Amino acid sequence: MADFPTSPLKRTLRIVFFGTPEFATVCLDSLVESQHEVIGVVTAPDRRSGRGQKIQQSAVKSAAVAHGLPCLQPANLKTSEFNEALAAWEADVYVVVAFRMLPRIVWEAPEFGTINLHASLLPQLRGAAPIQWAIMHGLNESGVSTFSLQHAIDTGDVLLQSKVTIEDSDNAGTLYEKLLIHGKALLLKTLDSLLAGELMPQPQLSVKPRLAAPKLCRENTLINWHETTDNVLNKIRGLYPIPKSWTPSPIGDIKVLKAHSIDPTVALPRDAQPGTVEVIRDALVVRCSDGWIGIDELIPPGKGRMSGIAWSNGLQTPVTQIGDQA
Repeated sequence: MADFPTSPLKRTLRIVFFGTPEFATVCLDSLVESQHEVIGVVTAPDRRSGRGQKIQQSAVKSAAVAHGLPCLQPANLKTSEFNEALAAWEADVYVVVAFRMLPRIVWEAPEFGTINLHASLLPQLRGAAPIQWAIMHGLNESGVSTFSLQHAIDTGDVLLQSKVTIEDSDNAGTLYEKLLIHGKALLLKTLDSLLAGELMPQPQLSVKPRLAAPKLCRENTLINWHETTDNVLNKIRGLYPIPKSWTPSPIGDIKVLKAHSIDPTVALPRDAQPGTVEVIRDALVVRCSDGWIGIDELIPPGKGRMSGIAWSNGLQTPVTQIGDQA
């Protein structure tokens, strides 16, 4: 593991930036405008996508081109060709924001190692989707961490952290925006502290329970109506606007975008099975294990987004059950 300086450096930091999506682009922009010197960028290769299979470049490559920065786009991070080109830049430190896992030959190469920005308060929510899982786990606080990269994913020594409150009204989109603001500021503060010889790495604490943030997939975005109303609502808002929660129904899979809790004093059957669908007071409601929630917006199969009640009113045959019992 790299040693950080204990006294101020009398030069600027030479940085190679690794990243791919829009979240990383905002951080790259702030680094370019800082006192530090971004000397190169590493991002994903261009790919064909869309209806016309046109070549698409990553958001970070677009930003690199706009800033006039040289860019490497390796398919394989272990090749001698890539690592020789990387070494030729003579960086002091690598900075990683939303990029794939780096091999040891890459992350240990610069003098001060590799610094990663992660969208959680490590050691909580290690993994690929910390923003969505923070809400899905029902947390009222999350944040961002900078840490030194090492072999096991998201386990390196923590450098700095910044906390963010999660409001009941937050979803993955609004939390993303909060974390982005805190993240780019924390990354600059981390690099400024390195330059000043003030960074003091701390091993990640052992916490119980330690919550994970695995990659999102069809299985873990499925709504389980046998869970509590709180858990179901957390899943819906935690997966909005992307990738969205979903539930099976007799007419196909339905994506659920927005929902709200129903006052338990409202006259609804208390012995209904989870996944039972009712219409009451011009609202589409669904039974969970301990109560009912109202479906505000959804996307039915083959259609665009609409209100829950508009979908229900347009059905020729009413849907009375959704979920695994539909």
